[in-house]
Amino acid sequence: MLFGGGDRVLSHILRKQGVRDAVAGCVLLLCALALICWPKDVSAAVREGLGLCYNVILPSLFPFFILTSLVISLGLAGYLGRLLEPVMHPLFHVGGSCAAALALGFVGGYPVGARAALTLYEQGQCSKTECERLLAFCNNSGPAFILGVVGASVFADSRVGFLLCLVHAAASFLVGLVFRFYHAGNRASDPPTVSPIAAQRFSTAFTAAVKGSVTSTLNICAFVVCFTVLLRLCFLSGLLPAMAGFLGRVFAPFGFTEEWARRLLTGLLELSSGVAALTGEGSLTGRVSMAAFLLGWAGISVHCQVLSFLGESGLNTRTYIGGKLLHGLFSAALTGLALRVFPLKESVSSYLAQQVEGIAGTDFYSALAVSTAAAWGVFLLFFFLAALGARKGKGRRPVFRRT
Repeated sequence: MLFGGGDRVLSHILRKQGVRDAVAGCVLLLCALALICWPKDVSAAVREGLGLCYNVILPSLFPFFILTSLVISLGLAGYLGRLLEPVMHPLFHVGGSCAAALALGFVGGYPVGARAALTLYEQGQCSKTECERLLAFCNNSGPAFILGVVGASVFADSRVGFLLCLVHAAASFLVGLVFRFYHAGNRASDPPTVSPIAAQRFSTAFTAAVKGSVTSTLNICAFVVCFTVLLRLCFLSGLLPAMAGFLGRVFAPFGFTEEWARRLLTGLLELSSGVAALTGEGSLTGRVSMAAFLLGWAGISVHCQVLSFLGESGLNTRTYIGGKLLHGLFSAALTGLALRVFPLKESVSSYLAQQVEGIAGTDFYSALAVSTAAAWGVFLLFFFLAALGARKGKGRRPVFRRT
């Protein structure tokens, strides 16, 4: 009773605007003091974040953002919807056009899937409820990051990367199956039998795709740099080590040490730093399971990137956050189960992998070439599937919306 009363009092205090402003002001003041106390470290963190944006974010995401916009604006997603409606509706309770967001999310990585889902909603190819269901499971890590960074660089074992890819995909589908029941009783949210086809002229679609992709990519880069600095300040100020020490003492009886707590807290904030911390000590099963959880959760940095897209869309962001948390839990559970059935021995070369230097050091032109080739491959696949969908739709009058 006493605890409950105190909780209500604290909740009542925090509802006051003046108290919230005072708390926000104190946090901003502390951040300003931290910038003054550690200017060289902050500058180094900014350079590290900018290097990550230049070498990884720009070449990997920009082509896929353009691809996402073109696939939807040119009507390819609508034709694809006709082909995959019998699959997407029974499984996930969404229209067939939503398959475009799911496919792009798996190939392009965070936050391409979320951007595709929002574009489908904005262009009227899925309802609000469908988009909220889709956001819960379409925003996934790309195979390049899992295989190249996590599998090869962190664990120095391609088998681990392949296992994490399979688990990540399986957990995403499980989340989709769970969220098919979200607002399932609302018949107005059920997808139509025939997905609408919204098509724009190529000149209009291309120019809008380029302009929108530039804005989206710059937003993501801003969050990457911001969280790189924030994570560095958390370490320098001792805040993150103190929290890790507290959690380590509380959960010590369960074998959860301070080192594991530090890895988890780092990954909860920023994914790449979290998986980089998984080298070194600890059982292979525990480290791989935590990597699976972090890949499913994606990190607050990625969530901020997605929320910047959603903006004033009116979509319920709780389905997105809940879906990512569930994705992480499912991934960790499936990984632990898989490693019990198919145990992996520690790779000798993994002892030499003490940090992930290749994330920010990837050659820009190589990354751009790989990303562009992958984007073209996906575009051609969509074009082929759209042609099949158009052939399947012959004899039925399509729903066009030409702009």
